[in-house]
Amino acid sequence: MKPIAWLFKWLLKAAIFFTLFAFALNNQSDVTVRFFFGRQWTAPMVLVVLGAFATGLAIGVLGMVPRWWRQRRKASTPTETTGPTANTKPAAVVNSGYDDSSIHGV
Repeated sequence: MKPIAWLFKWLLKAAIFFTLFAFALNNQSDVTVRFFFGRQWTAPMVLVVLGAFATGLAIGVLGMVPRWWRQRRKASTPTETTGPTANTKPAAVVNSGYDDSSIHGV
């Protein structure tokens, strides 16, 4: 990896870390989350927000698991080969009379 890319990657990670750290420091006040049947939970706001984010992330991943399994199963099943077999001959090359000896690169 190039030194500039490495430095940029670490600066980006540091910026994300310090942004989340500042978010946590600014949201230390307690908040009450009220559930059904009179149940409630009091915690710092940063824990509630990060907990809601983690819960949403987990629900999203669990929603994608069936599709991932289907794609893996589809990719792992062998398919029929449609390529040339031993009994077929390659197509004949037709000479159009064009001299391509002066073309370079491609």
